Amino acid sequence: MAYFLIIVSAILVNNIVFTQFLGICPFLGVSKKIDTALGMGAAVTFVLTLATIVTYLINLLLVRFGLEFLQTIVFILVIAALVQMVEIILKKISPALYQALGVFLPLITTNCCILGVALLVAQDNYKTFGADTGLLSGTVFAFATAIGFALALVLFAGIREQLSLVKLPKAMEGTPIALIVAGLLAMAFMGFSGVVG
Repeated sequence: MAYFLIIVSAILVNNIVFTQFLGICPFLGVSKKIDTALGMGAAVTFVLTLATIVTYLINLLLVRFGLEFLQTIVFILVIAALVQMVEIILKKISPALYQALGVFLPLITTNCCILGVALLVAQDNYKTFGADTGLLSGTVFAFATAIGFALALVLFAGIREQLSLVKLPKAMEGTPIALIVAGLLAMAFMGFSGVVG
């Protein structure tokens, strides 16, 4: 039950985009088409889950040797190296998947959502709803957060695709209407507040 609450909370109640404003750059930049939003969402889900596991284990070493102050720098380097490694492995093992993800893998290196979740898990700064604060609950939290990011991205892309078919006032075209829609989506997700303790 605790893991179910973590999942619901990370996807709906405490969506990383709408409550902590992490991952806003790809949220606004890669959300013009549903296809690209789905690709980015899948890539973020894979890398975020993998990066959280690796950074959690590295953080155990940092804590053991009293080097917690190096978390941010080490995590950035680990995430960048991990993305490059995933890119190389995908290129050799599955060229079709590598082509499908295309530009999204390098973009993930600069996604602050990845670093933010890795730091939250390393510092146990997320609600666990009775679950142990450890690798399993951290991984569940990271995976659910990535799904919440992908959900926000796909919903936003769908709305933006529909808005491209509508005649808008000149002053509202592009970024202004996108920001208004993002604000309305954030308010809609606020409706889930109180669903999970």
